[in-house]
Amino acid sequence: MMYFIKIGVIIGCFFFVGACDNKRVGNVSIPDQVSYNLHVRSILSDNCFACHGPDANKREAGLRLDNEEDAYKALTETQHAHGIVPGNPKSSEVYLRMITLDENDRMPPIESNLSLTDLEIKTIEKWIKQGAEYEPHWAFVPPIKSELPKLKIQNWAESEIDYFILSKMEGSGIKPNFEADKEMLLRRVSFDITGLPPSEDLMRRFMDDKDESAYIKVVDELLDSKAYGEHMAMFWMDISRYADTHGYQDDYYRTQWPWRDWVIHAFNENLAFDQFITWQLAGDLLPDADKEQLLATGFNRNHKITEESGAIDEEYRVGYVIDRTNTIGKAMIGITMECAQCHDHKYDPITQKEYFQLYAFFNSVAEFGIEEDTPGFSKKSPAKYPLLDITDEDVNGILSFINMPDPTELVKPVLGLKKGRNFDILEAEASKLRVSVMGDLETPRTTYLLERGGYDAHGEEVFPSTPDQILPFNKNYPKNRLGLSQWLFDTNNPLTSRVFVNRVWQNIFGKGLVSTPGDFGMQGSLPSHPQLLDWISVDFMENGWNVKNLIKQIVLSSTYRQSSVVNSEHKNLDPENSYYSRFSRNRIPAENIRDLVLSSSGLLVPIVGGPSVKPYQPKGLWEMASSGRGNTSEYVQDTGMALYRRGLYTFIKRTVPPPTMILFDASNRDECQVERNPTNTPLQALVMMNDPTVLEASRVFASQLLTEGSPIDVLIERAFSRIVNRKPEEKEMRVLKEYFHKSADLLTKNIGSAEKILDIGEYPQDNKIDVVKQAALMQVISLIYNMEETITKS
Repeated sequence: MMYFIKIGVIIGCFFFVGACDNKRVGNVSIPDQVSYNLHVRSILSDNCFACHGPDANKREAGLRLDNEEDAYKALTETQHAHGIVPGNPKSSEVYLRMITLDENDRMPPIESNLSLTDLEIKTIEKWIKQGAEYEPHWAFVPPIKSELPKLKIQNWAESEIDYFILSKMEGSGIKPNFEADKEMLLRRVSFDITGLPPSEDLMRRFMDDKDESAYIKVVDELLDSKAYGEHMAMFWMDISRYADTHGYQDDYYRTQWPWRDWVIHAFNENLAFDQFITWQLAGDLLPDADKEQLLATGFNRNHKITEESGAIDEEYRVGYVIDRTNTIGKAMIGITMECAQCHDHKYDPITQKEYFQLYAFFNSVAEFGIEEDTPGFSKKSPAKYPLLDITDEDVNGILSFINMPDPTELVKPVLGLKKGRNFDILEAEASKLRVSVMGDLETPRTTYLLERGGYDAHGEEVFPSTPDQILPFNKNYPKNRLGLSQWLFDTNNPLTSRVFVNRVWQNIFGKGLVSTPGDFGMQGSLPSHPQLLDWISVDFMENGWNVKNLIKQIVLSSTYRQSSVVNSEHKNLDPENSYYSRFSRNRIPAENIRDLVLSSSGLLVPIVGGPSVKPYQPKGLWEMASSGRGNTSEYVQDTGMALYRRGLYTFIKRTVPPPTMILFDASNRDECQVERNPTNTPLQALVMMNDPTVLEASRVFASQLLTEGSPIDVLIERAFSRIVNRKPEEKEMRVLKEYFHKSADLLTKNIGSAEKILDIGEYPQDNKIDVVKQAALMQVISLIYNMEETITKS
C-alpha cells in the first residue's frame, strides 16, 4: 500500500501541476511549484506523522509536522534548532535528518522500516526553499462551484460534468472516445439504474425510437421503475451493515427486513438525501415523529448483537455505540474515526476526546449489550430493544410500503410446487412484526473518554460535539442526534455532499473521483478531478439533495455514454482510465449476477420487499459452522416463488454468508462497508458453471424457447440477445450452433445423460418437450451465461 501511495505522489506532479522544470530525479521531474497538499503532505503523512503528527501521546522530540505553527517552532530537545525554517532547507532539522549519513540521526529511523526516495527528499527541499507554505487539507475546506472550463473541442459536452472531464483530457492530449452503440448503452444504463438487464420490450422500443430524446425517455422510465429503489437499496445495505442474524456464536435470526422495505420505498419516492439520513439518524427525535420516521432509525440498530449469556453486558453495549460512531465516520463524512478510539488520530486532526464527543450522540440508546430471551434473564430490555411494533393497521396505512405477504402467497406452488418449507416461520412472523429502532433513555447516560478504548476505563467526562477541524458544532443545534444531522447538512460542512456524490460516481464508473471512499483524510487519495467533485457536490446541495437528479445528471453526460472500446491512444496516454477517456469495464455486483440470470430466463419473481429468502445453497454449510443451537442452526431452503427473488432479498447469516455472493465479493455485513474490492478467482467460474440457479435458469429458458417452435438459429439468437442484450456476431452464432448440434448428437446416443442434465432445480419440467433438444439448448444457454461479457457492465 505504501508503494502505491508514493507512486501516486509522483503521478500527482503531472496530474495536478502541469509544467515541470529541468530538474529531474531519475526519470521524474519535480514540479515548478511544489504544493503542500498535492506533493508534500502525503510524503510526511506516510513517513513522519506516526511520530510527529496529531497524536500527542506518540509524538517524539516535541516536534509536530502536520501544521505550520508547530513545525516552525524551536525544537525542545535541540537548542537553537527548528524543525522547518521557511526558505532555508539547510537550517531545517527535518531536511537535515533526511539527508544525514549518520544512521543514528537519519529520519525516518531505520527500525521503522520506512525510507524516503530521492524524489521525495528533493521535493521536500524545494518546498522548504519556496517558503514551506502549509495549506488546509482539501477535504476540510467547503466545496466551491467553479466556472466551467473553456474547451477546444466543441459540441461534445452534454452536461457540466463533461466540461471538467474533457478539459482534463485536453490538457493531456487525449481525445474522448466515440459514443457506445444503442444496445450497449441501454444495457449499461439499465444495470446502473435498476440492477437488471433491459427487457425485450424496452430493447425493442429503444432501438425503434429514432427521436433525439429516446435515451432521455429511457432514463426517466428506468428511474421511475420500482427496481430502481431495489438497486439503490442494495448498496445501502452494505453501508448500513444489514443482515438477517445477530452475528455472534449462535447467530440468532432477527427481523429487520421491514426497515429494508423502507429504504427501497425512500429511494423510489426520491426522498431528499438530507431527510433520508436525518430520519435514519434521528427520526425518533423529530417533532411529532410518525411510525415511518421511527422505522427509518433501524439503520443504527443493524449492528451485530451478542446472545452469549456469559458475556459482559457493558462491554458489548459500548461496542454497539462504537460501531455507530465508526459508521457515521465512514458512511457520512468519509473519515477514519475509528483510528481515534484508543488515542489521538495519527494522521488526521481528530483527538480521542473528539471521537468520544461524537460517540456521546449515540450513548444514551435504551439498550443493553446482551440479547437473551430465556425466562431467567434478569434484564427487562435485552439488546434488541427499543422495538417498534408494526400492526396490520400500520401496514394498511402509514407503512403501506411494507410487503407483509400472506405466507401462502410468497411460497405458493409454482406449476405444482408444494407449499414452501419455511411456511411455518413466515406464518409466525406475519402474526407479529417487531423491528429494532432508536430510542433514548429519559435520563442520558454520562459519557466518558475511554482510556485506550477500554469499555470500563473511564477518563474525563465528555459531551456531544463534532471534530472542530471538519466543522465546529453550532451552539444553536440541539446536542442530540438531530443536532448531529443538522451538522452533517450544514452548508459549510465540507464532507457530507462530497462523500455521497463520490460514492454514487463510484457505483456507476467503478471507482470514485476519490478512490478511497471511506477516507477523505490525510491518508486518503487526492481527487482525480477536484473541481468536478466540488461542482457536483455544490450542485447536489443546490438541487435539494435530489438523488434521482444526481444520477440522471451523470448518466446523461457524454462522459458516461462513451464506448468502452480501448484504442492505442488510451493504452499509451490513459492506461488506468484516470481521465475517463472511455467507459470502464466493470463486473456487475454479486446480487445483480443473480438478478441477470433470473430475469433473462423469465424466472425472476418481481415482488418488491418482504422477508429474506433462502435459495439453493450447498448442503451442510450452516450446520458445519454453527454452534448447533438457535433458530438458524440448520439451513431450511425455500421453495416456490421464494426461490426466484432478487439477490437483494437473499437471507444473510453473518457467520455463514451466502457462498455464491461472497465469492463475487459481496459484503458479509459485519460492519459498514463503502466499497467492494473486486477479485478474479477460479471459484467464480466454477460457480457460474455449476450453481443450481444458473443451471435451472438455463433449463427453464430452453424450455420456454422450444415451446415457440422457431428454428434453432432463431432461438439461440434470442437467448443471446436476452442475456447479453445485443445481437450475436456471425462468428459467435457459428460457435453456438456448432456447440448445440455436437451436444445434441452426443445426447441422442445417451438419453439418460440428457435426462440427468435436465434434473436440476425445483421448477417443474415440461415433459412435452424433446429431452435431447432441451438439454442441448440448455448447454448453449449455460455457455452464454458463462461468457465474460455477460457479467460485465461495459
